[in-house]
Formats: sequence, C-alpha cells, structure tokens
Amino acid sequence: MSTTFQRLVKLAAPVGGTMALAALLGSCTILSSVGLLATSAYLISMAALHPSVAVLQVAIVGVRFFGIARGIFRYLERLVSHTATFKLLANLRVWFYNALEPLIPARLLQYKHGEISELRSGDILRRAISDIDELQQFYLRVLAPPAVALIIGICMWIFFGAFGGIFALIYIVSFIISAILVPLFAHLLGRRSGREMVTTRAALQTMLVDSVQGIADLVAFGQEERQAQQIAVLNKRTKVLQMMTAYVSGLEGSITNLLMNGTAWVLLFSAIPLVYEHRLNGILLAVLVLAALSAFEAVMPLPNAFQQLSGNLESARRLFEIVDAQPAVTNPGTPSPEPQDQSIQVEHLTFRYNEDEPDVLQDVTFALPPNQCLAIVGPSGSGKSTLAQLLLRFWDYQQGEIKLGGYPLKAYQQDDLYTHLSVVEQDTHLFNTSIRENLMLARSDASEEEMIAAAKQAQLHDFVQTLPRGYDTHVGEQGLRLSGGERQRVAIARAFLKDTPILILDEPTVNLDAITERAVMNAINALRNGRTTFLVTHRLVAMETVNEILVLREGRVAERGTHTDLLQKEGLYWKMWQQQRTRTEASI
Repeated sequence: MSTTFQRLVKLAAPVGGTMALAALLGSCTILSSVGLLATSAYLISMAALHPSVAVLQVAIVGVRFFGIARGIFRYLERLVSHTATFKLLANLRVWFYNALEPLIPARLLQYKHGEISELRSGDILRRAISDIDELQQFYLRVLAPPAVALIIGICMWIFFGAFGGIFALIYIVSFIISAILVPLFAHLLGRRSGREMVTTRAALQTMLVDSVQGIADLVAFGQEERQAQQIAVLNKRTKVLQMMTAYVSGLEGSITNLLMNGTAWVLLFSAIPLVYEHRLNGILLAVLVLAALSAFEAVMPLPNAFQQLSGNLESARRLFEIVDAQPAVTNPGTPSPEPQDQSIQVEHLTFRYNEDEPDVLQDVTFALPPNQCLAIVGPSGSGKSTLAQLLLRFWDYQQGEIKLGGYPLKAYQQDDLYTHLSVVEQDTHLFNTSIRENLMLARSDASEEEMIAAAKQAQLHDFVQTLPRGYDTHVGEQGLRLSGGERQRVAIARAFLKDTPILILDEPTVNLDAITERAVMNAINALRNGRTTFLVTHRLVAMETVNEILVLREGRVAERGTHTDLLQKEGLYWKMWQQQRTRTEASI
C-alpha cells in the first residue's frame, strides 16, 4: 500500500505547485468561514448590549469582508484544484497509453507476474478510463484535504490558545480524534469493500463489453439468458458493496457530527465557569463555539476520503500492473542501420513463447531475395503466423537470427523497422470512421490523388464510387458495414499508399468465398510487384506465382520448392493441395 501511495504522490509532481496553491486557497476559504461565523457571533452578542454603531463598525466590516472572501477563495480553490487534477488525469492517460503500447500484442496475454493471464478489451477499457477517473478522487479528496486540515488545525489551535490553554487542549484532542482516528477507522472498515468494488466493477464492465461484442453468437446458441444471469450476479454484488460503502459512510458521518457538536458543548461548559470568574468576556462564548463548529469543515471530508482510499489504491495497482510489465521487445541503444537491400534472411531460427513451453519454431532457415515472393504454408498450428509476427518484431526469438537488408532485426528501432514494412493481416481492423480516414492511416500526409490511386490499384475505387458519400462513408465499428472482401481491399489499399519495399501478408484471404478470394489475390499480385513479399497462408491459391514455397509442420521446415516441384514430390504440400481441391469440388 505504501509503495503504491508514494508512486501516486510522485505522479502528481508536475502539478505539485498548483495543488499546493489549491490547498492554500482551500485553507483561506475555511478560515474565511471561521472568521465570518466568529465575527457574526461577536457582532450579535455585542449588539445585544446596545452600544453605539461606532463600536460595531469594525465587526460589521469584518462580516462583509469574510463573507465576500469566502466566496472568492472557494471559487479560486475549485478552479485551481480541478484544473490541476484534470491536467494530471490527461497526463496519466497519455502515460498509461505509452506504457500499454509496447506490450501489444506480446504481453497482453502475459502481463501478470510473467504468467499467461488473459487481459480482455473490456478490462483494458476499464483501466484506461474508469481506474484513471478513480484517481481523481485520490488527488482531490485524499491528498488535498489532509493538507488543508493540518493548516486549519494549527491556526485554530493558536486561536483557541489565545483565549486559554484549556480551549486549545479541547480543540486539539477533538481535532486528533476527528482528523486522524475517525478517518483511520473509516479506512479500516471500507478497505475490503473498496478493493472489491473496483475489481467487481471491472469484471462487470469486461463482461458487458464481451456480451455486446458477442451478442450474435449468444443469441445463435441460445445463451443470452445464461449470460444475463452472470451479469445479474455481478450487478447484485456491486449493489451489496455499494450498500456496505453507504453504511460505513453514514456511520463515520454520524461520528464526526457527534464529535463536532460534542466539542462545541465541551468548549461551552469549559468557558462558562471562566465567565463567572471574570476571566473571560461573556461576549466571547458564542465566538468560541461557532468558531469551533465552522473549523470542523476542514475535517468533515476526511473520513469519507479515507474510506475510499482502498478503492483508489486498487485502481492505482491495476494501472501499475500494466505500467510495470516488461515489454517483450526492447529497442537497441544505437540508431537503426540503413538496409543494404530489401532481402530477408532467417538462419536457424528457434522460438518459444515462454521458457517452460515447447518450441513453436525449430531451426527454421530460408532466404528471401529482393523483389521475390516466398509463401509459408502448412497446417494450423504449424507456426506460420508466429513467423510473420517475429518478422514484425512483436517478439524476440531465443536462438538463431533474422536479418533485414543484411542487418539483424534486433538492430532496428521498432518505429524505424515499420517504415520498411507493410502488413495485410487476416483480420483487418477498421476504425469507426470514414473510408478516407482509414486509408490515410497508412500515410497521413498523402494527397487525395495518391489515396485514390492506391484505392484503384487495390480494386477498391469503383466500389467506393457506388456509395452515396464516397470516401466519406463511415465503415461502422470494426468495419462491419463492409464485406470481408471490401475490408481486405481497404487493407491492400493502405499497403499501396504506404508504399514500403517489403510486404508481409498474413492469411489475407481467410474466410472469403472463392470468387472474392480470387479478386483479392489479383489485387495482392499487383501489390507484390516490385516488392519483397512474405506470404503466410493455408489457402493454396495462386501458388504458381510465388518464387518459393516453404511447408511448415510442427514448427519445422518439412518441404521447400516451387508449386510444381512440391506437387511432384507428393508429400505434405501435395496432400494439402488434394484436400483443398476436394473441398472446392464438393462446394460447387
């Protein structure tokens, strides 16, 4: 807990001066409230004696001054504190995103203590939005109020000490109980429920996101009622935790109010004998009581803030869990070399996802000369996509070497590496915006003419022209308004627009019908022209156009050669070819 608390405080360092100013303004606000009530009490008590107006003039001016000052200081305190907090939250979101980005995709399944542990999109969303928003309460209601309470406590101790040591003692005892012991009591009572509230809400939000994304499958398999019941269980638990929080909040509020009123009564009963002994002016009785009551404004927020502290720290822990995760790939400390050519060499490559797991790739070796196309084929689970992801340096390999342009892949900064590569994946992600903006993602400085030329090369332009809004047509979430073939054409158009010398194609025609597959392959063949192309596929389409084929089986190179050579060998490739032909003929 202490480490998490300290790290949260350090994160506030960039706005530390502004938050200190907010605490000072908050203290001035409460001191103005104390001054207003104390001066008002003095004015009313003195006016009861019917003195001349001149005697009351200072008190009258004081009431006006403190009344106006309180409003001004409150406005300035809220303005400064919320400005600092919102600025800090914006910085925290950028900080979290910058920490999350290097973990994608390798560490999203391995973020927790180095072990496989699923991190779903709903959970990421919860951390990036709700958990960071939760920290707003920490900075506004946990850090600042104790500072304000400390300043007010010292000032009021001095104030009451001026009237007598007994008053200072009464106040400081009540202050310690209400500002330290009651908040500590509230924190201990709310610690478990606060932590569980964060994790339960996270689970609920994750399940809701999953349910929305998979609603079609839930309905198709008749599981929507079962999913709704699971959501209801989490929702019911959230309600119970909220009731527990409300119970603790009500209890600590009652205790604080009891202490506040009790302090007023103790001060009153302690002062009355002094008035009878003429050691204290009777006019000051109301001043002492009302000053004490108004000073409690500084400690009233503390119990509730510390009750929520466990939830704040749990949110922070979830954020630090991501931030502290080590990326699977680290950039070299030297600038990236300039590739000598567009070639790719893989030498005795061996890779496993975790040290205690078997090898996914074993002793894989091949060379891809510039401007040629190499196809990697094989059964599911043979390591094809893993090899493509290693070329993109999503992971670093344990043994062997991958070279790009004559230099080891590990010598390149990741950002520099991606300037040489374009990727068309099997599951192209399209953002919920226009076709134009999805295309310009490849190169934001491209002209309209360049974008249209890329769309024409990808055989996308004619389709776009049939749409009422053309390139300004929104594609919907994940591109659901487009067909699979249209989405792939958008991905191919991106690659044309990016115009890099090396092209990586990872199952670009998966789940497409035969006619659409052939059309997409025609666009891909145009894209391959003049580029070094690495094609991963289990669909043996247009294999006669590639320069070499590698057949993987259980992570090893089982066969290699041209389409014609491999068919003549009648090995694994020939079996895959025959199986595909049989399925194609059966579907006709």
